[in-house]
Amino acid sequence: MDKNDLLPIGELARRTGLAISAIRFYEDKRLIAPYRTMGNQRRFLRSDIRRLSFILIAQRLGLGLAEIEEQLSTLPQGRTPTQSDWQRISRQMRSQIDQKIALLSLTRRKLDECIGCGCLSLHKCQLYNRDDRAGTKGTGPRFVLD
Repeated sequence: MDKNDLLPIGELARRTGLAISAIRFYEDKRLIAPYRTMGNQRRFLRSDIRRLSFILIAQRLGLGLAEIEEQLSTLPQGRTPTQSDWQRISRQMRSQIDQKIALLSLTRRKLDECIGCGCLSLHKCQLYNRDDRAGTKGTGPRFVLD
């Protein structure tokens, strides 16, 4: 491995926009794995920029660390993931992302209506939930999550 393929933690932070503490957090969670120099300093693969970028995007999509870890565990260690590696992850995640898109779309539509909480606090909700009919059918936002 060429020493130019390794980045100090500060450079990785600069390239990803993450705080060093965040990088250490992801290291503790074993989402990235640094190499250590003879002086025990962390050095990261240049490909860790992509891994961290993937983490940031996946978190913005609402995926949890366990889901992210599951996907990253399929990537090769010690080499830059190929387009084929990323496409495999994309195919595996597509249904999760589609489900989240569907929930977001439904929530966006329902936020203009009553979401089934039974609170009777919105004027329009009173039309859909006159006499608290929704409250008799259970708890929570049933019109969105059920």
